[in-house]
Amino acid sequence: MRAVSSDFAPPLKLIAPFFKYGVLFYLLSMTALLFFSPQFSYAQMDVAGWVHLFLLGFVMMIIFGAMAQLIPVVLEVGHAVVDVYYIILPLLGIGTVVMIAGFWLMPALLPYGGLLVLVAMIIFALESIATLKKSTLRTLTVKTVAWSNGYLLLGILTGFAIALGLAGELSIDVGMMLKAHVYAVLGGYVVLTIIGFSLILIPMFSLAHGFEEEYINRAFKLVITGVALVFFGALFGIELVMWSGYLITLTGVVFYMMQIYIIAKLTVRKEWDIWAKSMVFAFGALGFAIVLGVVAFVTGKESFLHAAVWYLVLGFIASMITGHLYKIVPFLVWFERFAPLVGKEKVPMLHEMYPKEAASMFFWFTASGVIIAGTGMMAESDLFFKAGASFLFMGAVFLFLSMNRMLSYGK
Repeated sequence: MRAVSSDFAPPLKLIAPFFKYGVLFYLLSMTALLFFSPQFSYAQMDVAGWVHLFLLGFVMMIIFGAMAQLIPVVLEVGHAVVDVYYIILPLLGIGTVVMIAGFWLMPALLPYGGLLVLVAMIIFALESIATLKKSTLRTLTVKTVAWSNGYLLLGILTGFAIALGLAGELSIDVGMMLKAHVYAVLGGYVVLTIIGFSLILIPMFSLAHGFEEEYINRAFKLVITGVALVFFGALFGIELVMWSGYLITLTGVVFYMMQIYIIAKLTVRKEWDIWAKSMVFAFGALGFAIVLGVVAFVTGKESFLHAAVWYLVLGFIASMITGHLYKIVPFLVWFERFAPLVGKEKVPMLHEMYPKEAASMFFWFTASGVIIAGTGMMAESDLFFKAGASFLFMGAVFLFLSMNRMLSYGK
């Protein structure tokens, strides 16, 4: 495990709004779930609207805020132009709201919201690449930053093309373009980002060290190859190339899980805090998503495919993000407000800076909600799905309250 420095980290006032609005979008996403059914198609405009509300408003908002902090820390150089994050936040937030209005109310708004999101993401990607060029480090995490931002650019360009297509401004095969878009963003950006920063954050928070990185290096190479094959296969309508990409990506994810298992065996920290519980649930959900995906392929049952995506997105990706928030946010607040007081007066410990009861309620409501709603998807049961959505809504309320408490600690 490499040590990381916080000397190049930007101020809390720049990062905090990303987390604050990110969890607000999460709460809105879980509220909206109460009005959906387990029987759906990804081509439905209302479903596409929810997906973008969750992925843009929550996942991307939180990742951009975290990357503002972690990219310079990992690269050991300052941001090229750190102030652009003050522009990225409103562009991404307003663009997301306009896009959701386009999906749910008026399709003609989609290009306008898409353009705002496109500009925000291009600024983010270009600033990240410029910061990357300042660093001489070439670790796996640095490589994932480079590749993930490349895929992010491809993802947002195809996404904007889809917005123009849905608005009737561009003649494209929306279905195939959608596959290229989703795989570039989810597989190419989100998954690669998780793989790269897992190698830093999970060993750091679990106090594991002395492990080989062979499996995660294989995972990295396989995932970037698999995503490229799916993207270009979808772009040119070649199903065989796409299926090859799916298989290669899946193999890469399995190698990633093997690496995490090796790290887990070496962990020194045995405390079952909110972060540890979230990590166990996240990787359990990822494993179950893979099993469901295989079952869906063998049986041809679309409900199992929907459930597989559900466990991947709500079980794995969301749990990885929210679990790390309970570590990252207290540290940022402590570093800004209490680090200068060390040696002068008593300062709080990090584990004292998040509300344990609210965090525990968030975890159990959310884990239960993911499982119950996932069962509802597999069984196509509206009762189970709505029950699970209700649990997820309650969990989101506790996450929102926790975030406000953590960000205001010591004010």
